[in-house]
Amino acid sequence: MAMERHYGMDWLRIGAFAVLILYHTAMVFTPWGFHVKTAQPVDGLAVAMLITNPWRLMLLFVVSGYASRALFAKSGGVGRFMTSRASRLLIPLLFGVVVMVPPQSWVELVTQHGYTRDFGYFLLHDYFAFAAIDGVGLPTWNHLWFVGYLFTYTAALSLLLVLPRPARLQAWFDAAFGGWRALLIPAVYLVLSQVVFFHRWSDSQDLIHDGVAHLAYFPAFLFGFGLARSKPVMAGLVRWWKPAAALAVASYAVGAGVELTYPGDLYPPQWLGEIMLVAHQLQSWSAVAALIGLAERYLNRDAAIRPMLTEAVFPFYLIHQTVIVLGEFALKPLGIGAAAEFAILVPATVAGCWAFYLIGREMNWLRPLIGLRRRPGGATARRHDRPLPSLVDSRARRRRRDRPQPDLA
Repeated sequence: MAMERHYGMDWLRIGAFAVLILYHTAMVFTPWGFHVKTAQPVDGLAVAMLITNPWRLMLLFVVSGYASRALFAKSGGVGRFMTSRASRLLIPLLFGVVVMVPPQSWVELVTQHGYTRDFGYFLLHDYFAFAAIDGVGLPTWNHLWFVGYLFTYTAALSLLLVLPRPARLQAWFDAAFGGWRALLIPAVYLVLSQVVFFHRWSDSQDLIHDGVAHLAYFPAFLFGFGLARSKPVMAGLVRWWKPAAALAVASYAVGAGVELTYPGDLYPPQWLGEIMLVAHQLQSWSAVAALIGLAERYLNRDAAIRPMLTEAVFPFYLIHQTVIVLGEFALKPLGIGAAAEFAILVPATVAGCWAFYLIGREMNWLRPLIGLRRRPGGATARRHDRPLPSLVDSRARRRRRDRPQPDLA
């Protein structure tokens, strides 16, 4: 059955990846650890980073689960769904680990660990040694850990889909999370699982030993999968987005206050740290709930550029951190200061990501490596070689576009 199209979720996915790219760019300038650092990190920037830090990844897993439901509906079966997702995720992941991530590790070793070999020697002799150099494990997936986690969750979902399940499972989801419960129940669950029973401040990005993070991200992925066919839950998120936004702002204020009081390497007392951790989890879900409600309420409309942006966000994600790291590696010796570096690095990163996508999408053999489907027939289509559509064709396409259809993101 065709799914109802929610363009707001498309825009939310695009915005989520845009925030992630900006966040990783800002990591260069905070005191927090990163693969390359500016000469003079900006202490106060950490307070601004806390605006998105708790919820940026949670949102990505929710929208990924949502998109997976649409892709499953289109695939025609669990086997085809899993085969398609494996090719769209594992091939870019392998390509990224082999080609895109090595420059990041080399820059990190050169700038922070005194590594003296050039990149060619590093790639041929050290990167694939399956050993650690001064504590930096090689090879690695760095920011591509999200793709590995996403594939793992997709495989687990596929296993669940082949098991016998109640016919009313979607109806149970609708009843469980309808109305205000879509805000309250996940928030309570996160506080219990991430704070009361365990104390997770960050992710290890180690698939095998990151169990507490899986307790947060896999249910978020499943929530997105259920949300994709749930009118009551979506309606509840639209209705309750203002209280959710208020809770997110209040939770951020708590975290920001603690960060301002104990900046940098200073640590708050344990009781205050616990409060900050609770606020972190409350902000994590309330911000996601508010953003989904806002997107559904105000952004549920199409635009001519949306299909291209929807296709471009995954290639952008794959390459963005390498562009950031190499860009700062080139800028740092100039001694122009953090403000000038940031002003150059942001547009340079966007330009590099666009170049990667625009070039890669035109090479049919390269498309699977950057997460895009191969074009039919193995040929590279040229838009200017195609006949111009007639007015009748345009109207027909517009009618087809307005029908309920699966999200191909």
